[in-house]
Amino acid sequence: MIARLHQLVGKIAVGISSRLRPPVFLGVKLFLMNAEGEVLLIKTSYAPGFVLPGGGVEPGETCIEAALREGREEGGVQETGTPKLFHVYLNREFENRNHVVMYVSRGTAKPDERSAKLEVVAAGFFAPNSLPEDVTDATRRRIREVTEGLAPASYW
Repeated sequence: MIARLHQLVGKIAVGISSRLRPPVFLGVKLFLMNAEGEVLLIKTSYAPGFVLPGGGVEPGETCIEAALREGREEGGVQETGTPKLFHVYLNREFENRNHVVMYVSRGTAKPDERSAKLEVVAAGFFAPNSLPEDVTDATRRRIREVTEGLAPASYW
């Protein structure tokens, strides 16, 4: 009887703790590279600078499904291959609880600009040595990690 009561109290404590603690956010980024070695970057209406396509993982969705969905929605690309897991980063901008899973895919075709959503104001492929001036620092680092073989950072 005492053991059951102890288990019940433990379950209640875990339930309360999980409701008081902010949830962990899981996001994805998709590093898409075409046959010419150019990287797909997007620019949104709500944040400054060019970035890799990406977003949050929806309930019931795997990370790779989310990455492919974001590539379609934001980049306007229909991926035919299977992107490979590259690294998992911690993005400290969001209370140290935001993890970003990045996938890499090579040989992606040109984006279909008609399929980009309203949130995306620009999308295109850029050579790693000829990036737009306003590419974010984190995106520049990811590009160097993939194209130059730099060790992946722990933080986004």
